[in-house]
Amino acid sequence: MADFSLTTLFVVPVGNTLPSSGSTQDLTAGQFGIFTNTYAADNVGTAIAAAPYFYLAQGRTNTYLQGSKRSDKIAASQVTEWYKVTGNPVAANQVTDISNFTVTPGTDVTVTLRAFSSYLSTLYFNGFTRSVTVKGACLECGGDPCADVDVPALIDALILKFEEQAPGDNPDNITFTDFYQFQRIGNDQNAILRISGKPLTKYGQPCDIAAFPWEYDRMWFRTFVYAGPATTADFIVADSCNSVATAEVTQRSTYVSGTSDEIKQLEKNFYSYQAGYLKHLYRMNGYNENFESWVSDGTTYDTYYIKFNEYDRSAYQWGDYIKEDSTVIIASPQSLSSAIEGVLDAALGSPTDDSGPITSTTTTTTTVWPSTSTTTTLIP
Repeated sequence: MADFSLTTLFVVPVGNTLPSSGSTQDLTAGQFGIFTNTYAADNVGTAIAAAPYFYLAQGRTNTYLQGSKRSDKIAASQVTEWYKVTGNPVAANQVTDISNFTVTPGTDVTVTLRAFSSYLSTLYFNGFTRSVTVKGACLECGGDPCADVDVPALIDALILKFEEQAPGDNPDNITFTDFYQFQRIGNDQNAILRISGKPLTKYGQPCDIAAFPWEYDRMWFRTFVYAGPATTADFIVADSCNSVATAEVTQRSTYVSGTSDEIKQLEKNFYSYQAGYLKHLYRMNGYNENFESWVSDGTTYDTYYIKFNEYDRSAYQWGDYIKEDSTVIIASPQSLSSAIEGVLDAALGSPTDDSGPITSTTTTTTTVWPSTSTTTTLIP
């Protein structure tokens, strides 16, 4: 059965010190701490491991009619998910290698690229799709000069086509080089055409602070290499039945995670559960004095997720309805993560690592890109 979580977000301030004594009422503005069932602070983990349940709490700046912000009772026996996502502010770009050209001289060779991202999918149905076509040039090698294609010359011709300006008189027309970079690797018949996605540009930030400007995005693309001219008969797939080369993804593109922009967005998403009164209107500071942001610009955060059921199972009223549980998210500056994780490990054990691949290939000027593992799945 599906369930819904009442979610509370704790953004740990840069320089935070986990309290070793006192109670939740002693927390200074913004200070994050971990407390036993008797509201005793614990910065080691021994006390919360022995307690029947524990709390996460954070001090507020505005305490009018409100105490410290606090999670529900977290009992290890009721935790259903406990995982972390390591922050990575740099996204990897997709790299695809085209090799093993099997082309006869004079044959038209077409490469079709179909790219997807939030931005591109807004502009184009079924992705940004465009093709280039060149003829295979003869390899001048003696006895039968037109028996083999000059692969390096073929790749150079393709790159030249890729780097041409988009057709039409509109200077804003999108060209391949807006989203890709191209390189020939090797000078013999085993040469490779390497195509790499460029880093996405940062979206413009609206002036309205009530807007939700941050979103996850990545650019990935599919590559088709086939004989003959490009066809517009089928906009879903290129002619994969006449493939004349091998296109292999050697590096997947990834999302950034844990950036300050992402955590600021989470503060907005989950604010409605964190104040005892007043609506969450971000554009009106006088009306929204309860809204507090503890994000430091330029900081990378690790995020910890604890999903759990009610400590007192008798509080459930069983019936034909969807159950609601609770989730807490802890966004911790990476310099403080080990201290927080160490305390929670004592009660919950080590969290599952849901970080995914961590890579940092972003340059747009390098002439060499790393090759990692290959993939044959449909979506890179």
